[in-house]
Amino acid sequence: MKISLLLASLMLALGAHAATPDEAMTKAGCMACHAKDKKLVGPSFKDIAAKYKGQDVTAKLIEKVRKGGSGVYGPVPMAPNPVEKISDADLKAAVESILKS
Repeated sequence: MKISLLLASLMLALGAHAATPDEAMTKAGCMACHAKDKKLVGPSFKDIAAKYKGQDVTAKLIEKVRKGGSGVYGPVPMAPNPVEKISDADLKAAVESILKS
């Protein structure tokens, strides 16, 4: 029994490699429309950070990324990004990283 638990724990630990925010955003396709320091289809991460500087908007931006939307940075809509595309933990880390840009 102890060996089974040890093996199960080891398998979970090896499979639970957390992606960096940059890796998660690349894998989720965020970088197709966004860049760190220049506007592409969507705003740069630097512009997003400047707009929300000093505000506690992590939850608001996570919801916006999940639901998608338009009108804040122009008429081009951002498609919704479901949990199948980027996990809740990776999305939270990505938003926090963007806000520090």
